[in-house]
Amino acid sequence: MLLALVSQFIIISPASATGFLDLPVPPPNDHIVIDVVTVNGSGCPPGSAAVAVAPDNTAFTVTYSTYLAQVGVGAKPTDFRKNCQLNLLVHVPQGFTYAISEADYRGFASLAAGATGMQRASYYFQGSPNTDIRTHNFTGLLEDNWETTDTTELAALEYAPCGALRNFNINTELRVAAGTSNPLTTTSFLAMDSTDGSITTTYHFHWATCPNH
Repeated sequence: MLLALVSQFIIISPASATGFLDLPVPPPNDHIVIDVVTVNGSGCPPGSAAVAVAPDNTAFTVTYSTYLAQVGVGAKPTDFRKNCQLNLLVHVPQGFTYAISEADYRGFASLAAGATGMQRASYYFQGSPNTDIRTHNFTGLLEDNWETTDTTELAALEYAPCGALRNFNINTELRVAAGTSNPLTTTSFLAMDSTDGSITTTYHFHWATCPNH
């Protein structure tokens, strides 16, 4: 069984859809290149995170290989919280800009009765004062795949500035707390990793044309 959680909210931003068409614009035909400028965090040590663009330019995926937070037997004191910050530079064809309309996160949870878990993500463009933060909570007893989706309304989409290269930052975090469970006899964890590439985080583009194009 798949545990699905969906979060939605609206923020009115001065860099939202002003000047752009709210109607979807077909993705550009040219190949989209994403440069990974920096990868930092206890959940994504060097070489453990990979970014790939969908062939149809509708989304990009991030795959992690060691992203797991845990408490209890076998866990270190610092293992209860893992995080990862991705600093990405998305190169788009002239005349186009993009926003992230939806983000899908997947993983596996093993929480003892009384334990809790949390998955959090925030997004912002370099130089923007607006940070979009989403949080999803899990409660044990739980032994299942999990999936969360962050969706932004059209009116609240924040686009990359036209004609300028601005890094897109994604900060993610996993936390696990023992709660009322006994960490001396149980192990609880929340994972967002995949050794074979089958579990990915997907970020969906919403494309728009820049003014005068």
